[in-house]
Amino acid sequence: MREVDTNLVKKTVKELILKANVFLSPDIKNELIKKEKEEKSEIGKGLLNVINENIEVAASENCPICQDTGMCIVFLEVGQDVIFKGNYIYDEINEAIREAYDEGYFRKSVVGCPLRRENTKDNTPGIIYYNIVKGDKVSIKVMPKGFGSENCGATKMLKPADGYNGVIEFILDTVKKAGSKPCPPMIIGVGIGGTMEKSAIMAKEALLLDINHKNTDPYYAEMEQELYEKINNLGIGPGGLGGTTTALGVNILTYPTHIAGLPVSVNIGCHVSRHTQMEI
Repeated sequence: MREVDTNLVKKTVKELILKANVFLSPDIKNELIKKEKEEKSEIGKGLLNVINENIEVAASENCPICQDTGMCIVFLEVGQDVIFKGNYIYDEINEAIREAYDEGYFRKSVVGCPLRRENTKDNTPGIIYYNIVKGDKVSIKVMPKGFGSENCGATKMLKPADGYNGVIEFILDTVKKAGSKPCPPMIIGVGIGGTMEKSAIMAKEALLLDINHKNTDPYYAEMEQELYEKINNLGIGPGGLGGTTTALGVNILTYPTHIAGLPVSVNIGCHVSRHTQMEI
């Protein structure tokens, strides 16, 4: 067994939040540079140039890439041979969020009650997902999720008979409805199978994958490619102003499901889909 102090988890989460809100992951950054060169629309090309300039300024000035510094989502993969010692781990993670959003001068956007709408003034609580895995390591993934893109996600309980084409149609329809709202070019995370909530969590987790990641199942790798091409042919373009660059990537995660169901969820990330991770 390996002891891990929860204070180390707190320090790591804080570091990851400060990094994620300022520095875009290389896969997305490089793809945006590539798409600026390839974009057919002059307006779209110009907007991609502004997006790329913004990314560089944020990094050089150590300021947020986007004013919406999101609601903080933390994924923990904890080895079953790990024993936590110290303060309650959820308290430590929320303290990390509180300190990071203060030190980074990040916008605090969390309201304590979804209907009364009073701001908590420290961007807590975060959303924490905890999964037990083999080994004695702790993998921490942090995603500050802005709600321009989060509001455009969708879940649908399809009928098994809807099959492959029904899944494609639902995903395309979700992206069409999103239009310019998620600040395209966007990244599309898809979860297929499980239950209603399992598909939604997978769709969120799919946004943590490298945008060049290909599903290990050729069947779903083909679906990813088909969706990528069809979404980029929608003409939504950068900023929703038209063009050939609507999606930077499409990632699909799947899970076994019930004979009577076909749950599908779509979670959309904006062009600065921020996330970073570390193992301790």
